[in-house]
Amino acid sequence: MTLQFKKMKNKISFFLLSLMFLSSACTDDFEDLNRNPFSPTQTDIGPLFNNVVSTLKLGWNEQFYLYNEKLYGITQLAAKTATGFDNVSIGTEELWTNYYTALAHIKEIERRLEALASEMDPSLLEHAQAQLNVIKAYKTFKLTDLFGDIPFSEAGLGFEGNESLRPIYDTQESIYKSLLNDLGEADLIFENTFPEGAISFSGYDKLFFENLLTWRKFANSLRLKHTLRMYEADPDFANPIIADILNNQLPLLEKGENVVMDPDLQSWRNEGLNWSFREHKKLRMGTNIWNQMAENLEDDGSGIYDVRAELFFETNNENKWVPFPQNPSANTVQSGGIPYQQHRDQNYPIKGADNIYSPFNYYLVRDEIGIPEIIMTAAEIGFVKAEIYLRGIGVSEDEAQAQSAYTLAVVESVDFWKGIEQGSAIWLNGPTLLANQNSFAVANHPFNFINDSNNKLALIYKQRFIDAFRQPWEAYALMRRTNGATPHEGVLENHNRFSYPPSEAINNPDNWAAQVAKMGEDSESIKVWWNN
Repeated sequence: MTLQFKKMKNKISFFLLSLMFLSSACTDDFEDLNRNPFSPTQTDIGPLFNNVVSTLKLGWNEQFYLYNEKLYGITQLAAKTATGFDNVSIGTEELWTNYYTALAHIKEIERRLEALASEMDPSLLEHAQAQLNVIKAYKTFKLTDLFGDIPFSEAGLGFEGNESLRPIYDTQESIYKSLLNDLGEADLIFENTFPEGAISFSGYDKLFFENLLTWRKFANSLRLKHTLRMYEADPDFANPIIADILNNQLPLLEKGENVVMDPDLQSWRNEGLNWSFREHKKLRMGTNIWNQMAENLEDDGSGIYDVRAELFFETNNENKWVPFPQNPSANTVQSGGIPYQQHRDQNYPIKGADNIYSPFNYYLVRDEIGIPEIIMTAAEIGFVKAEIYLRGIGVSEDEAQAQSAYTLAVVESVDFWKGIEQGSAIWLNGPTLLANQNSFAVANHPFNFINDSNNKLALIYKQRFIDAFRQPWEAYALMRRTNGATPHEGVLENHNRFSYPPSEAINNPDNWAAQVAKMGEDSESIKVWWNN
């Protein structure tokens, strides 16, 4: 049922085997698979599906302008030590182009499946449609969580004519409920094996390799996570879904099952990763995240009790652990240096004389082959379950079950991040203080031990926050949903969403204007539906 994740013992990976496909032709090993996907002579839906899963790869500008420039600082997963470029619209444009491209491919496949339905038993098409719905759900959840109301029902239909080039904006509520229903139907479909003669993506399913159990686990994990996210907005809608999943023990991602994109196994280079850091240069370890993993601020690192601190960050130019103040004063010295430049491949100790604060671990943001991009971790689902049982959402309140889910999730997170370091062939600065630390030592440390805590929910949020270190969009959603209950210092920035990209006002002016009028303004202060 599973595939080995490189050198990570007991890690299951679900592979996305395609380069980013936007509006240009694909290259490298996928050129033949993806040539002329909309050509009238191309009837195979496999290459189109290959293009759909390829759009799950993070974009260069998405990483640079949305995450490094904005979300790391907003969430306080890290500290931004100086004013940056702040050209957020470059990142939002790329994200929307990627989304529209993916939906165009999805809608084209659906059009072809619909044509086949007139020639064969529709039940033979159900599994292919369910697979599309899962990918569609993941991509749409991510975009709507960042922007709120977005084009959805009419998006990606430009091939049907000019009248379809300007899609309406659907409410986030309607989008969420539609996607959650689709995922529920997908669970029922994936429960059954492919019927004889079923249409499938065959060798083009480089996501889960036609393994219906892993498709089902991912679908249910998406459904559980996002149902919890919208719970406060509509408890009556959310409760039955959560009850269905947990009371009926529907399959979810479990220990070692992490949905990732792995360049080493997929034969691509993640060149946008290091570019987004070496061009930005300004991200450093902040006092907020440091205080979640160290008992004190001793610069020799003696206070570190969580090995992930040594995997996420490294020492400064003087080999000391020095966090940048999360809320700096006017007199705080800014950090310079060159900690992310590729000269360190040969001259690792050279970080620049001005690199006075601890940067991100060089290899975590340098390895273009051995470091995977994370879609979803088993630890994340463990923290979701812990919160649900602790609060009694959709199921009976069960503190013991919550504590167990939390503890196992912390262990799973620590093991996952250890495996990231172990799976990199070029990673040289492995943890020195805690290299052999038992992962349960992190979960059972007095600062993390949930059984004796007076605020168990805060611990769950803290650990889910840490686990999302390389998923700042997830930490951003958690921060907003919990009204700032994630770890932070001082007052969190009033940032609730991203403004729509400028191209929407140009290419979809009427619908964009109607949406902005409904909101009152297209600003970062407007809350998304599930956060109102």
